[in-house]
Amino acid sequence: MILYYSGCGNSRWVAETLAESLRERLLFIPDTDPELMLQEGEALGFVFPVYSWAPPHLVLDFIRRIKLKNRPSYVWFVCTCGDEGDYTRQIFCRALRKTGLVLDACFCLQMPETYLAFPGFSLDTPENAQRKIDAARADLPRISELIAKRACNHYEMLRGAFPLTKSYLLRPLFYRFIISDRKFHATDACIGCGQCEKNCPVHNIRLVNSRPEWQGKCLHCMSCYHHCPTNAVQYGKLTQGKGQYRGL
Repeated sequence: MILYYSGCGNSRWVAETLAESLRERLLFIPDTDPELMLQEGEALGFVFPVYSWAPPHLVLDFIRRIKLKNRPSYVWFVCTCGDEGDYTRQIFCRALRKTGLVLDACFCLQMPETYLAFPGFSLDTPENAQRKIDAARADLPRISELIAKRACNHYEMLRGAFPLTKSYLLRPLFYRFIISDRKFHATDACIGCGQCEKNCPVHNIRLVNSRPEWQGKCLHCMSCYHHCPTNAVQYGKLTQGKGQYRGL
């Protein structure tokens, strides 16, 4: 079984690729009941993006609430990130331990940058985005093989400078002061197509008189921004002119 969360599509593509290769069931975390029935000897995998140098809160909350009818034979995760994963593994393992499970393996793949709601954050160039996709596509068969072989104590993470500071100090500040949907709005370019509502992974947007309204449970995944066909969805002035990522 593979449980995944994805906002803009990078982690969804990784999860679908692994599910096909490993012939595993694939479940979308926001729409999945935490009471799960595993088959005898079945592995449990997770695929998710890195948010603020850690697993998204949605993923961590799901892990803390998970109730398994059978114990998995193997536990793994693959995370995707624009640059680095830092202490994602340690934070994931802390949540996992509360369920009595132990992580056997993890992997980290760089994928095109999608987060733009902060000064200085920008999309990759098309060339760099394609380089990341090509590298991930080339590496996924190796990752799939290691998972299939049940490689244990195998941990691959990408760390940048000052990982402890980013994952444990800056991350709480991001969630307290930045991760909010109050600044999201639609400009006059909005055509009321509903793509923002349709593509929000946590159903945080509803159309009122053909205009999107955000409901206060935003993850800052930027899916509404990137999926808007007219680039009408904006986050204050921080996203103006930054372009969009159309995904895989």
